[in-house]
Amino acid sequence: MPRGTTDGGAAGHDPGETGRTRSRRNFAGSRPVMDDVARLAGVSKQTVSRVLNNHPAVRAETREAVLEVMRTLGYRPSRSARSLASGRTRMLGVISFDAARYGPASTLTAINTAAQAAGYLVSSIALDTADRETVVQAVDRLSAEGADGIIAIAPQRPVATALAQARPDTPLVMLDNGLGDGTPVVSSDFTGGARLATRHLLDLGHPTVWHIAGPTGWTSADRRAASWRATLRDAGAHVHEPLAGDWSADSGYALGRRLAARPDVTAVFVSNDQMALGLLRALHEAGRRVPDDVSVVGYDDIPEAAHLLPPLTTIRTDFPEIGRRALRLLLTQLDDPEDAGEGLEREPVIPVELIVRDSTGAAR
Repeated sequence: MPRGTTDGGAAGHDPGETGRTRSRRNFAGSRPVMDDVARLAGVSKQTVSRVLNNHPAVRAETREAVLEVMRTLGYRPSRSARSLASGRTRMLGVISFDAARYGPASTLTAINTAAQAAGYLVSSIALDTADRETVVQAVDRLSAEGADGIIAIAPQRPVATALAQARPDTPLVMLDNGLGDGTPVVSSDFTGGARLATRHLLDLGHPTVWHIAGPTGWTSADRRAASWRATLRDAGAHVHEPLAGDWSADSGYALGRRLAARPDVTAVFVSNDQMALGLLRALHEAGRRVPDDVSVVGYDDIPEAAHLLPPLTTIRTDFPEIGRRALRLLLTQLDDPEDAGEGLEREPVIPVELIVRDSTGAAR
């Protein structure tokens, strides 16, 4: 018997063993690479790359064969391999402001989750100030890191102005604010939400509605205040000057003490739930019952809103959908830069919803 046959039998090799199984043994102790996948699947490295990037040109049976080899070998594409294969870093940048608040935090979480599902990492920069230099530095840093695209949570007008001056070379999607140059923008329906809140209180018989607004210069605050004012005027109701807070419960409490001292205040629309929380405390301390004496509507529907005493009537904003929609718009630009946004709204407005709870009631 030939020596080779005897050695093969002694080593325990099955003559019917496949090349794929033998190769898996050969990779023991070492990490398989794209060349190994291509060779065992009988395809080119370009085909493996296309499978990794979900390219539509790959036939279903070829895709499944390549994926089966990856599973057999335990192949995990490295970030650098993906970058070389696709010409992308598979990293996206996010610039955010006031990231500790519920809205921006929920949006950022949704962006991260959706990006991970699409095979991207996210590098986020949280800024405290909206001046031009700070914003430009953030854009430069993300560009230097090789970000394939940038999402800017830009709630203040100066941020949009600074981004326009920074002119990032990478694809850009903005939240809440637009540059007026065709850059995709995603926002919730600030105007519609304020109208729903104000109209709800008027329909309950309140002669007018007072307003605790967010800080001036924030797009969401300014649009809600403008819509509140327009809704009152359309109804022929008196419009009092709004009181500007800073989004915090402390500011809602301080402004709430002023409103609680006025017996003619029977209904208040607050530009976010945190400030509404402060208002509720101020009304309680002043002996003004909610909703018997004063009805209160907040905005955002934070998780705690349903557990306040009384549970807070508010406008629900779909922050996760805002994040998901922003990522879809950005990936569309990356996948089809010549015709970005085809089939998608370039300025989608996410609907809001009035959630009626126990903090509002009929006027006495």
